[in-house]
Amino acid sequence: MTESNEPTDKSGIAPFLGALTIIVAVVIGIWLINVFSGDDLTDPQQIARAASGQNDALQRESYRDFQAFTCAAQQGDETKVLEAQRDSVAERGDRYVDSVDAVVVEGDTATADITYYFDNDKEAKETVEMTFAREDGAWKVCSTGPS
Repeated sequence: MTESNEPTDKSGIAPFLGALTIIVAVVIGIWLINVFSGDDLTDPQQIARAASGQNDALQRESYRDFQAFTCAAQQGDETKVLEAQRDSVAERGDRYVDSVDAVVVEGDTATADITYYFDNDKEAKETVEMTFAREDGAWKVCSTGPS
């Protein structure tokens, strides 16, 4: 047998490159849709965000962020809110939101069962029915959780 020194046929790569181009175009299209689509969270998702945001603000002792996630009527005095938070952390450790369930929305008010746990006893979870209101277009927490 003799070996051929002729170049191999490169036409077999064209379908692969075509498919790769289509895949890249689809991925870019999906990315553009995600970038330019609005923040279309459902009410339950927005309520969960408010509960977690308020809790996070308390853990960071950021009264300004706490206000952003809390009904105007429930914001209280900054010194008292942060002092109560420090007392809670000293007694039970940091508080975390474990889950948000049973969200019921009625117009611009809602309730949800928020399950919390604390650093000092992560197994002792507490579920509290919390109230929420839509203020200035955003859901805000209108009740206090466990301390």
